[in-house]
Amino acid sequence: MKHVNSIADKIFRRLIETRNYRRSMASLSSGKRYKSVARERVDAVVVGAGIVGIAVARELAVKHGRDVLVIDSAPTFGTGTSSRNSEVIHAGIYYPPNSLKARFCVRGKELLYKYCKDHGVPHKEIGKLIVATGSSEIPKLSALMTRGIENGVDGLRMIEAYEARRLEPELQCIKALWSPTSGIVDTHSLMLSLVGEAESHGTTFTYNTAVIGGHLDGNQIHIHVSESSTLTNWHRSSPLYPDLILVPRLVVNSAGLSATAVAKRFSGLNGGAIPNAYYARGCYFTLSNTRTPFTHLIYPIPEVGGLGVHVTLDLNGQVKFGPDVEWIEGIDDVSNFLNMFDYSVCEDRAKLFYPAIRKYYPGLKDGSLEPGYAGIRPKLSGPEVGFTDFVVQGEDIHGIAGLVNLFGIESPGLTSSMAIAEHVAAKLLT
Repeated sequence: MKHVNSIADKIFRRLIETRNYRRSMASLSSGKRYKSVARERVDAVVVGAGIVGIAVARELAVKHGRDVLVIDSAPTFGTGTSSRNSEVIHAGIYYPPNSLKARFCVRGKELLYKYCKDHGVPHKEIGKLIVATGSSEIPKLSALMTRGIENGVDGLRMIEAYEARRLEPELQCIKALWSPTSGIVDTHSLMLSLVGEAESHGTTFTYNTAVIGGHLDGNQIHIHVSESSTLTNWHRSSPLYPDLILVPRLVVNSAGLSATAVAKRFSGLNGGAIPNAYYARGCYFTLSNTRTPFTHLIYPIPEVGGLGVHVTLDLNGQVKFGPDVEWIEGIDDVSNFLNMFDYSVCEDRAKLFYPAIRKYYPGLKDGSLEPGYAGIRPKLSGPEVGFTDFVVQGEDIHGIAGLVNLFGIESPGLTSSMAIAEHVAAKLLT
């Protein structure tokens, strides 16, 4: 751990020392100004300390002995999408066969359950019911079952309404798809365990520090780093310069919501290989002033942009409904780097939740929904566009050795995290 601490100390010392260069750099050409910025050589850099970035760091450090530096602009790990989701372990039903989402979800679920059992991470395999509330939805339910079986999901079974009511007496449906291997996990405990394991194998986590872009010098990747406070105090009319440049052997862009923004600021990376980013906010409401009506996950038929307003439970039995889909625009790069999204939940949105929930839970009483929390999905397609897969870009796509970009890692990103990490490590180290 002494070596790890020395790396972190060097980085922060360099950040402080190079602040004094900023004024002199402003008058220099692009190439020369990079030469004026202090550099630090490192082995592997992971951009983003969300669940996927943490899993990648742990995979590289524990399984492959790499010296990993994880960089995140927030004060701690997992403050973005990773802490603002349903905490559901998905089975792998929804995604087209052979897609990355299907493959990573099924494999990731297996790895995740094993990891949680082996490391004492709180979780529960409570099962899920996907429900048809009208006859027109039955073919869609049958198609989901067929797709899930093709994807290798175990235990799927179509059940009649009376069987569903035996499992959930408050539920209204005419048919349901039972998925026994779906579950829930304490995401924070999972991330804490993965962080601890990665750190014990030499990984350094650096917070309040943002990757704002990069460039190539020959075939060597250079990563531009700034303190988050530098970005907060940046005057938008002036150029944005790095405080420090890292020179790594390996880079994984796992920045989640800001992954595309980081990539677009990487000079030398083919812009045509970078997909457009779209952002969909999803709000959750919690159930109050009533007993818990459900003991399993309840999902409607999926909708465009998401899986519909569904029922999830946390490990304490608290019922949550959500998320809905609200498309948002106008996020500039720096605000994106600092995760300055609007996460507020408007009480008025409950008016849209009540009718959606009552399709399968008619017993929902007026006034029983309270604002919970909101999350943002990093999507690669906009409104009314169907399925879009994860994008995992290596040298074969963008031509830069030692770099992997992860784009559009939304649901089932949590479930898929350890499988994505396996894949990324194989892509980098083969």
